[in-house]
Amino acid sequence: MRTILCILFLLSSLAATSMAQTLTNQYYELAQYQGIALERISVMDEYLERALLPALERLGIENVGVFRVAGDDAKETSFYLLVPLKDAQQVATYKSQLHQDADYQGAAAPYLMTESKSPVFQRIRSELLIAFDCMPQLKVPEQKTASRDRLFELRTYESSTERLGNLKVEMFNSGEVPIFLDSGIQPVFFGQCLVGDRMPSLTYMTVYDDAASRDAAWKKFIEHPDWKVLSGVEKYRGTVSKIYKTDLIPRPYSRL
Repeated sequence: MRTILCILFLLSSLAATSMAQTLTNQYYELAQYQGIALERISVMDEYLERALLPALERLGIENVGVFRVAGDDAKETSFYLLVPLKDAQQVATYKSQLHQDADYQGAAAPYLMTESKSPVFQRIRSELLIAFDCMPQLKVPEQKTASRDRLFELRTYESSTERLGNLKVEMFNSGEVPIFLDSGIQPVFFGQCLVGDRMPSLTYMTVYDDAASRDAAWKKFIEHPDWKVLSGVEKYRGTVSKIYKTDLIPRPYSRL
């Protein structure tokens, strides 16, 4: 059985290498809309569902994810917006294209014309990521295509230095992802931070049927013999200085 698993891992690695050689690494804009009052959620949803996502799709930007933080308090919440982009140039141009889109401007008017005394959100925190070589393109969750419930987990790993941050990315590219897959952890994307307030860092998203499935998958990962070997490699020790974890629930109109 162990031999069969090794063969499957080898084939998976070869396929991933081939894909990395033929697919361009995506860029991800990850924006957190902080401090959305509960009575303003409907305005936020209307804007994202009716204005922004359709406009992005007219520009060829697909598989945009919209999520609400699970378990936020009763007074306010946060939304996360994940925008996959094909190249760095698109990062700089798509917002100006939105400004020129009459359909977008019309549908977004209630949101864009919000008065300062009653804002929809308090602040937007954002970062720009580039996809790892081991997974150069975002993967739409199987739960989405099967119309099943899903729970997303967003993790950010900070490192103390750029060298250590690069080594942690190398660790993922060198074998950590196959261990994820064998443990039942389904990745959506992996990205190294190019611009943001937590650099040097990387951020990735995984998806599960529910919290119980997530907990079981991570338990299996921690106990996986290949993880024990990889995590024991001397150069990878101490590469992560702080971890942020956030559970996310997709909005009904999210493309992920």
